Amino acid sequence: MLYQISSGQGPAECELGVAKFLAWLQRHYQVEVLDCSAGYNEGTYRSVRFASPQDLSAYVGSIQWICRSPYRPAHRRKNWFLDFQICAEEPAVADFQAEKVVYSTFHCGGKGGQNVNKVASGVRAVYPPTGDVVECTEERSQYANKQKALNRLRKLAVQRNNRQQAAVKNTNWRCHTGLERGNAQRVFRGLNFE
Repeated sequence: MLYQISSGQGPAECELGVAKFLAWLQRHYQVEVLDCSAGYNEGTYRSVRFASPQDLSAYVGSIQWICRSPYRPAHRRKNWFLDFQICAEEPAVADFQAEKVVYSTFHCGGKGGQNVNKVASGVRAVYPPTGDVVECTEERSQYANKQKALNRLRKLAVQRNNRQQAAVKNTNWRCHTGLERGNAQRVFRGLNFE
């Protein structure tokens, strides 16, 4: 499963808490970091996304870290909150399979003189897995129109995959603003994060 630890737009202490919670998880569980957003101070993170084969759902929600600020020793606040969420899985990239394209031809007007009356050079291409349909009539040759139609379908498939992946990333990013301060699932104390 994919998980995300976030400082929830909190101060540098929350970013340090993200790094400490990640290190704690790495000591106790099998964790593979996928990507991270660096924090203000070196070795800290605003957010970290990682994968783990183990079930970490017991930690989902707010994580409280009780510790005096290592950055602002005179600061009275000592409760820092992190957000731990299960991320939406990115959809698998659907490979475009050219052999599944269904072609049909038709007579079309345009360049070509008498050729347009004799040869069905226009091409309609349908990609059944997605329902995409394109028509190509620009070229005089049926073969050239087929190639153009195939390239257009391939481009549509790439754009669809990119949109789906962007939507999932956007959903995961919105978790940063949903941090609940209080009602913690787990509480850690001190610089040693125990």
